[in-house]
Amino acid sequence: MVREGQDEEEEMMMMVAATTKPAWLEGLIGETFFSSCGIHESRRKSEKNVFCLLCCLSVCPHCLPSHRSHPLLQVRRYVYHDVVRLSDLEKLIDCSYVQPYTINGAKVIFINQRPQSRAKVSSNVCFTCDRILQEPFHFCSLSCKVDYLVYQGDDLSSILYRIDESDFTFASMRMDGHDQFGEISTMEDDADDIMVISDQSEQGNNSNKKEKKKKKKKESNYFPGMVLSLGSRRKGAPHRAPFS
Repeated sequence: MVREGQDEEEEMMMMVAATTKPAWLEGLIGETFFSSCGIHESRRKSEKNVFCLLCCLSVCPHCLPSHRSHPLLQVRRYVYHDVVRLSDLEKLIDCSYVQPYTINGAKVIFINQRPQSRAKVSSNVCFTCDRILQEPFHFCSLSCKVDYLVYQGDDLSSILYRIDESDFTFASMRMDGHDQFGEISTMEDDADDIMVISDQSEQGNNSNKKEKKKKKKKESNYFPGMVLSLGSRRKGAPHRAPFS
């Protein structure tokens, strides 16, 4: 009788452990990014937009030398919400069925779900928060997928990968281009089903517009932005399959 009770208790503990988020994942989902660093608030570019996977906290660019030997993940912003490049995040966790967004040529994943401004009707919505999604996706953000699996009692270890520190080095971040510690350029919109393309063409059009103003031409061929439906880029996407 006593042994039966111990077996049940051990089984319960194993179930709890299986659905417990690792510290780095809990920290990434719960952390506040792009607030000013308390240590370097008097310095320029002191927004906390890097997540240390070892310390499980957000840091600013000036903090990075103290985390030089730690695995580091860069967080970016899109329409005032935190995103991570899909190419980085998929090295840490299975991102299948999470809808990505393409911003300036890079695919990104939202870390957390976003408030919805109006009620919508669709046959394909997020399993967790009911946000409308493109086929064949089931989740609008990383947290929605994780929360759904935890709610279902699924083993999170089945979607987690071992962190390879060589993929998240301080040196690789330093070489990651001019926007390494800045926000991704975006257009203000609902962000449900559109993507932004070609910053360079927009800059070119802006300079064309200035030239035409100088010449006092009455007509202009300038278009202030260009958006493209994500659906039109997914004509070859696979049919929706049941999530398992």
